[in-house]
Amino acid sequence: MAQHLYPRWINAFFADYTLAQFTASRFEEILAQEDEAIWVSQNAVGIDGFLRMSSNSRAPVDIVSDLEIVTLYVQPRHHGRGIGRKLLKTGLQYCSDIGRASTWLAVNAENEKATAFYIASGFEKVGETHFRIGDRAYPNNILHFRLNRSVADNA
Repeated sequence: MAQHLYPRWINAFFADYTLAQFTASRFEEILAQEDEAIWVSQNAVGIDGFLRMSSNSRAPVDIVSDLEIVTLYVQPRHHGRGIGRKLLKTGLQYCSDIGRASTWLAVNAENEKATAFYIASGFEKVGETHFRIGDRAYPNNILHFRLNRSVADNA
């Protein structure tokens, strides 16, 4: 049985929210904004994964960075192929290219595999927040990456 990055907390409620957010029109809206950037990894038959970053996105904890990794997603059937590392490396290069010293992200606190990936890539946990959908709240860890770390080459 395959292990997925989103364990037991995925339910119909969250799936409905996700399907409403990941639409072609929503991505067109995002891409029209100056402070948004998206990179897509694809193969001969379709998309492997994508990275979305947003500048001017204030972290919910006291850190200097306003550059957020909003989404780094790789389809489960493509895990273990280095796609996530390549997308992350692209994002860290973008961080440098636009003159930011660091970036941050929120990751579901129950998502141990994703958290381990980011920690191994040089991120550090700097706080906690909650991802809210309506009246429901899901605990998230806030992770921060400083570009002056040599670990960026490992991403």
